[in-house]
Amino acid sequence: MKKTLVLSLALGLSTLAFAQNNKTITVNNSSASARTELISIPYATFEKHFELKNSVFTIVDKDKKELAYQLEKLGKPTAQNILIQITVAPKSSTTFGVNGNKPTAIASKTYARYVPERKDDFAWENDIAAFRAYGKALEGSSEDAQGFDFWAKRSNDLVVDEWYKTGDYHADHGKGLDYYSVGQTLGVGDATPFIDEQVVYHKHYRQYEVLDNGPLRSTFKLIYEPENVKGQQLQVEKTVSLDAGSQLNKISYSIKNATSASTPIVVGIAKRKEEKPQILNDVKNGILAYWEPAEGDKITGTAVILPKVKYVFKDSPKQFLLATTVKNDKPLVYFAGAAFNKAGKIGSFEQWQSYVKTFKNNLDQPLTIKYSK
Repeated sequence: MKKTLVLSLALGLSTLAFAQNNKTITVNNSSASARTELISIPYATFEKHFELKNSVFTIVDKDKKELAYQLEKLGKPTAQNILIQITVAPKSSTTFGVNGNKPTAIASKTYARYVPERKDDFAWENDIAAFRAYGKALEGSSEDAQGFDFWAKRSNDLVVDEWYKTGDYHADHGKGLDYYSVGQTLGVGDATPFIDEQVVYHKHYRQYEVLDNGPLRSTFKLIYEPENVKGQQLQVEKTVSLDAGSQLNKISYSIKNATSASTPIVVGIAKRKEEKPQILNDVKNGILAYWEPAEGDKITGTAVILPKVKYVFKDSPKQFLLATTVKNDKPLVYFAGAAFNKAGKIGSFEQWQSYVKTFKNNLDQPLTIKYSK
């Protein structure tokens, strides 16, 4: 796997850096769950706090363990934020600082790219899940589908390049496979206009921008051309980010309506043919989780989280829909993703519900940061 030099954060009070600069940052976890996630700090704030003279540094915690980090640019020429991989016990805190040592190189855990060799796909992944969006070349073909696809990988390796190179990803050769069916649905948590109580699928994306590409977070934008939808001139942009270790993407859905200040839309997940689907439909907490019926020994769990958003749940024959309204100047930010039972992390509906509930609780109780002089 390609190695990427990651700015690692290492802080130990006995290091040379603390002899020169005793400043630290403390991250507090007020929740009842152990947390392993990325914290984001504005890079200018981080740089000023630690009085950094250049971009060569490491970060260590109080046990002198080096912490991996990424400079997030968001498509700009210079760092906008620093993303630090943190582990904090329940009801606890951890402290770190910096020194001037060269950081350790780590393997990338996230990846995203345009795939021209496969009909304009755009694919992205982390160490536990992979997804794709369909492009222009697929439109009108017998293979055409609509929403986000999920690749049921069961390896911590990045597989996108490998699977596209062989083209044989519908069979499991040890790292998983693509068996998820999107069809004429929103797949794994995609969104689309909902005009006159009807799902309206617009054309596939026309442009893309990769804003950051690992090693700990990949972020990209999909841009759709303006379309006239039932008399309304609409243009959509989707910004998607996926962190290492996360089953769920963060999605920002922006829609500009030239004829109205807001637009009705739906977020959805594909539904399979079964009499009693296993779903967690918690409108109060903005959670929809679905445990699909088994296909042989394979099961996929899908989920959508709409935090602090008023919506209406709609159960249609082919998909579960969450209907809401998006204003022109305020993108809808939500989370969506999936899990594969054979990946070894989540093997039952109970475990999937627990994961999604904990994810939502963590959103409600974010880690807090304290700057110490």
